[in-house]
Amino acid sequence: MMNTMPDSSIKTNPQKAYQQVSVQTAPPEKLLIMLYSAAIKNLQQGKKAIEDKQFDLASKSLCKVQDILAELNNSLNMEKGGQIAANLRALYEFYEGEVIKANLKKDPSYLQPVLEFLQSYRDMWIEAAKIVRMGAK
Repeated sequence: MMNTMPDSSIKTNPQKAYQQVSVQTAPPEKLLIMLYSAAIKNLQQGKKAIEDKQFDLASKSLCKVQDILAELNNSLNMEKGGQIAANLRALYEFYEGEVIKANLKKDPSYLQPVLEFLQSYRDMWIEAAKIVRMGAK
């Protein structure tokens, strides 16, 4: 899912080093929460940038959201996930399309449903992670 090769910039940036190690050692549910949180952050930045007519910043932020949705989509195990994975794939593809429309049309109204989806699924994974941790005790 993630690149595991050390980044040469981690030698000069301790924060980047910490971030890379935390991603490499995180359990799968924590990685999902991190991806959803990053998508939410970038979506909010992109929405505000469109509203502020900062279209370069909006495009950068929304392209990051597209990348995250593509990563979530690509990480689905279609064989083991069955209908749930198929439904998630359809959702990821639909919401990625909405982000693209918002970016192309410079219309933030496409982003609110995407934000609500990402927040609800992130919250669901947070709850699932708590249950997993409680079961591990």
